[in-house]
Amino acid sequence: MYPVEALTVPESLGRWLGGVDPHAHGPQASALLLDMLPIPTAILTLTEGALAFEAVNTSFRAAGLGVVAVQSPLVRLLGARILAFLAADERTAEFDWQFGERVDCRYFSVRMAKPPVVGGAPRCLLTLLDRTGQFRTEHSLRREMMTDSLTGLPNRAGFADQLENAIAERARESFAVLAINLDRFSRVNACMGGLAGDELLISVARRLKGALRARDIIARTGGDEFAILMAIDDGPAEALQLAHRLENALVSPFRLSDFEIRVDCSIGIALGTDEEGEAEELIRHAQFAVKRAKKSGHVEIYQTQAFDIARQQFGIETELRRAIDAGALRLYMQPICDLATGRITSFEALARWTTERGQEISPADFIPVAEEAGLIVPLGRWAMNEAARTLADWDAKAGGNCGVNVAVNLSAIQLQRDQVATMVGQALARHGLDGRRLTLELTESAIVADPDGVSHTIRALKDLGTTLAMDDFGTGYSNLAFLQRLPIDLLKIDRSFVSGMLADRDKVAIVRAILGLAQALGMQTTAEGIETPELAQTLAALGCGYGQGYLYARPLPSDQAFRLLSSFNV
Repeated sequence: MYPVEALTVPESLGRWLGGVDPHAHGPQASALLLDMLPIPTAILTLTEGALAFEAVNTSFRAAGLGVVAVQSPLVRLLGARILAFLAADERTAEFDWQFGERVDCRYFSVRMAKPPVVGGAPRCLLTLLDRTGQFRTEHSLRREMMTDSLTGLPNRAGFADQLENAIAERARESFAVLAINLDRFSRVNACMGGLAGDELLISVARRLKGALRARDIIARTGGDEFAILMAIDDGPAEALQLAHRLENALVSPFRLSDFEIRVDCSIGIALGTDEEGEAEELIRHAQFAVKRAKKSGHVEIYQTQAFDIARQQFGIETELRRAIDAGALRLYMQPICDLATGRITSFEALARWTTERGQEISPADFIPVAEEAGLIVPLGRWAMNEAARTLADWDAKAGGNCGVNVAVNLSAIQLQRDQVATMVGQALARHGLDGRRLTLELTESAIVADPDGVSHTIRALKDLGTTLAMDDFGTGYSNLAFLQRLPIDLLKIDRSFVSGMLADRDKVAIVRAILGLAQALGMQTTAEGIETPELAQTLAALGCGYGQGYLYARPLPSDQAFRLLSSFNV
């Protein structure tokens, strides 16, 4: 029993319901008024220090809320809350209440009101608005929004919601998130159709779920991506063990129509101990790790240092984009010399970049960022135009042909995304240069990536009269038969073979083999990384035609490079 204050039915309510005066007619009048209300309603009074029902309506009784206060589940469950309301100064209060077992529970919006006490036993009016249908509809809609319709697993939003609960309820060191990306799924989808792709995803989800423990949670977070929230008892090694179980679960081929197809996966892990953060942040960490796993070929655990490097690369991308737009990069020139005469025959154009803060960024850092961010096309166009402009300026200073060519590097991404032959032709025409004054350097990877497309581009470049060089030869995977069919004029021997060659018989053998191959194919050769006279002499004796390296000069600004040219070729 709970002592409470109470409420008389407001006169306005009595008049609104038909002119009945509850003060004049007592409980019978109250009951009459309440029965006219379509929702469960009761008047509770404080009688001899205990709660009692003065009146309840038919809807209240039908809801199973009782007719005797001492037996009423409402008084048993909400008595203390009613007491707190009546003891406070507020005239009204409203809250949600869940009544019953979870499987068959009902949801009410409860409203209590009290007027000024005018004498007699304290009373309160309590109404209950049944919102069970609305709540179940909202719950059903939320469940649909949080569930992947194909596999029946939680989707990304549902997974993030459960991960938020895990962060709030458990110690962060007790769980990990695994991101799983399926390899070759896009090929299956493209070649066999969407229905086969859906069938594969359902089968994959079933196998992955079978490799988990009962308390682990799996979700489909993207087209070919899954995520797992796992509890950890014995440290990070437990997450790695689960990752290997997941890999093993996909070893057996999947049967699709008349085909048996094996689908591998890449797995990245983010541990709950990495650092404080929200669920989405932890998911991003796992996805970052899975991208590294796709490159490395094995399971990767998120490392803060690697993430910081990626953030730094985004910073480089932002600044590089501005630098290209503002023309803030510079083109340096490194001489290439005839090993027999020592004369400079050409210069290689190399991009250099100093940020607005005065920081020198190495090409090894900003060129990969430019390729990944799609900036290599405007960067390559700038370099080509600047190289042609510089050579034209040197010719003007020399009063005619200055006697050297310029070599410009072409990126594999640039070859795929830009109309390179058109761009080169425009640069030559703009500055009045003959195509024979230009050497274009391509890497082996550029040729291997798209041999047919590159072959067409190379022949278009040859029609312009340019010299074509294969850069860093020996470090890639060139098809020698394909190389024989391409109009390559020059092979550049990578510095990794040249540096330290005098003390390494294997390197000497490799260089000798490359020189022999070039001679057989009628190609010239340039050795990179020459730093001593002895190395230059040895390469010349082996039959190498040209050399490049710090022995002759480091990359120089164009004006210094022209002065060097004048002193070398007197």
